[in-house]
Amino acid sequence: MTEVKKQVRKIPVNRAIREALEYELLHDKKTFFMGEDIALFGGVYQTATGFPEKFGPDRIIDTPISEAGFMAAATGAAMSGMKPIVELMFVDFLGVCLDPIYNAAAKGAYHSDGAQPVPMTIITGIGGGYSDASQHSQTLFATFAHLPGIKVVVPSNAYDAKGLLHAAIRDPNPVVYMLHKRLTGMGWFDPIKDAAVHVPKEDYVIPMGEAAIVREGRDITLVGWGETLWMAVRAAESLEKDGISAEVIDLRTIVPLDRETVFNSVAKTGRLIAIDEDYRMCGVAGEVIASVVEQDVSVLKATPQRVTFPDIPIPYARSLESYVRPNMDKIVAAAKEMF
Repeated sequence: MTEVKKQVRKIPVNRAIREALEYELLHDKKTFFMGEDIALFGGVYQTATGFPEKFGPDRIIDTPISEAGFMAAATGAAMSGMKPIVELMFVDFLGVCLDPIYNAAAKGAYHSDGAQPVPMTIITGIGGGYSDASQHSQTLFATFAHLPGIKVVVPSNAYDAKGLLHAAIRDPNPVVYMLHKRLTGMGWFDPIKDAAVHVPKEDYVIPMGEAAIVREGRDITLVGWGETLWMAVRAAESLEKDGISAEVIDLRTIVPLDRETVFNSVAKTGRLIAIDEDYRMCGVAGEVIASVVEQDVSVLKATPQRVTFPDIPIPYARSLESYVRPNMDKIVAAAKEMF
């Protein structure tokens, strides 16, 4: 009998997210989706296309341009037994709605000794690379990671995007799901086409706190997440031409952080570069390096390096933005210095 090959179904990240959302909305009546332009336009990332007709206005809710108001409403709904999924269009808008997130949602379980779960998922667009200036291009990974009680997810491809969103929505804790705009598959964000990968039709869960080794190597460890994962992959391909074998790790989640996978890789390679699109000061890249150094500095053959965004506002001019962002060439240069 001829073996039937498994069908490959490559879809973009925004469609993978839409599939996960649709499944959760269909199978859990406590879930609802809210945010600016969610119902009228299907969301800026087209993650809710067709949802108003399928689920109605009580579960697909357009909100006013008042992030403080609808984030507080979502927090209250989660504390009342619902499972809100909220789209914060751009992470840069965090400043106007931070209080209900970190003073209520993040602390609900702690203040109640576990009796008050807050099952709330915040999907927010992050990242630059398409010339949208300083107020629409940040990542702010470290800002959320620094707040106890919040889990932070950063998928790099469509497969992870779907599995991690299922995990986030089903988690009893608040989860910030950070969606890099260049990975969505939408043309005006200058998309990274490799992020569209095979995604099963059925639902599946990727546990939070488990990094993925996307490329094995022996000489140096490159750690990325979101878009910087793809920078690391390209850098590894370039380094291979010079005889340097790079292992590439995708963190997938920042909180919880899979320190063990990173350490075990560095214990094998002896060298580490962390690539972070967030600002350098007090960033996740520094935390990744510290997690290795604190465990056993003797595994290192060279000083660890960070390739990050500098501590400046993000320029609007495309040429300036490109100049200051992390990229493959900067990673390759940092790696070669170690040898």
